[in-house]
Amino acid sequence: MINTLGNCVGTFGAIPCCIICPNPYKPVSQGNVGLVTKFGRFYRAVDPGLVKINPLSERLIQVDVKIQIVEVPKQVCMTKDNVTLHLTSVIYYHITSPHKAAFGISNVRQALIERTQTTLRHVVGARVLQDVIERREEIAQSIGEIIEDVAAGWGVKVESMLIKDMIFSNELQDSLSMAAQSKRIGESKVIAARAEVESAKLMRQAADILSSAPAMQIRYLEAMQAMAKSANSKVIFLPGPANVASQMAMADSVGEGSAANGGKRIAAEAGDGDFGGADPHFSQAIRADVIEHM
Repeated sequence: MINTLGNCVGTFGAIPCCIICPNPYKPVSQGNVGLVTKFGRFYRAVDPGLVKINPLSERLIQVDVKIQIVEVPKQVCMTKDNVTLHLTSVIYYHITSPHKAAFGISNVRQALIERTQTTLRHVVGARVLQDVIERREEIAQSIGEIIEDVAAGWGVKVESMLIKDMIFSNELQDSLSMAAQSKRIGESKVIAARAEVESAKLMRQAADILSSAPAMQIRYLEAMQAMAKSANSKVIFLPGPANVASQMAMADSVGEGSAANGGKRIAAEAGDGDFGGADPHFSQAIRADVIEHM
């Protein structure tokens, strides 16, 4: 009887000029799902668009099935090592079963917030502070998995859960800052020590190379070349090579170069005539016309 009367009223309400009877056509927005109840009992689900209902016996409920963002208020948590933290988190979810979300629980949003806060206190309380800081994403993932199992019974799918902010007390912030600074200082000292070790190795290798016989010969020749460029005549005693002939040839070549520049002469004399043969440690004396400033 009521259904028949409602259909008649709805028919008249569909007429634009009839403002006394209610309009039986109701819109369902895109991104929502319509649930039609008849006498308070679920009757049917409708898709987005214009839906006709009985204005006397039926009601239309719209359920948002888009992904929604819920920010969980600041939560006070205590870690396993008795450190107090203030955490704020964010939940991304959407409704997969409009029937369960509308008729199975009174407030899906508030239920998710309460469940997240409880799980957050439980998970953080089982870990030490350092673990909470270093494994924030892992903790958020484990919390999301726990919430998802419960939310599935409400017709809700939790896409992800993120820990947004982690706030410490002032004393704890100072302590963490000092610890990080000490760690950086220690790392810099280790790097400096390694650099000193490498430098010492290179200096040892350089000393070994310079103390070798070929290096000493090169330095000997460089010293003679520098002395050949001075202006005054000096007699320099240097330990000569074992081969006297090679020493004489080297002295002659230096003398020729000096004569080309200024007509000067470098002479090398060896033997016992000039020095009496009394000193066996010097094989020869080199007398050179050299420039005054070395």
